[in-house]
Amino acid sequence: MEKTWQDWCQSLPTPSLAQALLGARIQVGNCSGLVVETEAYLGANDRAAHTYGLRHTPRNDALWQAPGTIYVYQMRQYYLLNFNVQPQGVPECLLIRALQPEKGLATMAQRRGQSGVALANGPGKLTQALNITRADDQTTLDTGRLQLTLSVRQPVQIACGPRIGVPNKGAATTAPLRFWVAHNPYVSQKGARHDAETSARQSWR
Repeated sequence: MEKTWQDWCQSLPTPSLAQALLGARIQVGNCSGLVVETEAYLGANDRAAHTYGLRHTPRNDALWQAPGTIYVYQMRQYYLLNFNVQPQGVPECLLIRALQPEKGLATMAQRRGQSGVALANGPGKLTQALNITRADDQTTLDTGRLQLTLSVRQPVQIACGPRIGVPNKGAATTAPLRFWVAHNPYVSQKGARHDAETSARQSWR
């Protein structure tokens, strides 16, 4: 019997879930991609998290719901996609930073005005490509528009490093809580700067 996302959440800490999600498929309508980069946010004790100090507001309410609840927030003109990953009341989540596009490439390219590696290699880019907006906030995986299929591919190697865009947060700035599929050209620019010429096919088992 296949593990559900809820099963994963019962058995693994959030940084491990961030790695387990690499190679999963996210699908919205006829468009889909493989997760190639994630960031873990550790809730109450994580100065970079929206729920640091157990902060609970209407904006971040999704993070206080059951695992698999989708949290979408806006940063400048972009929407960012997160999943709540721990039992209800434990507000920890994963940010989806990049996808390797699979299906619906023409539709995604039309939405983005881009094609190729730039199609979904960043958290704001992938939400544009999949047409994810604040309307998806507080919906749940597999019961709303977003479908998640775990372990579609297995990375040859997982790399890790500090999260991006987390300045002046002490230990939270340098914590190695960003994970990506090593040598995959579809990870975000800073993660991929040494790997851009490597074939995506070679990064999977």
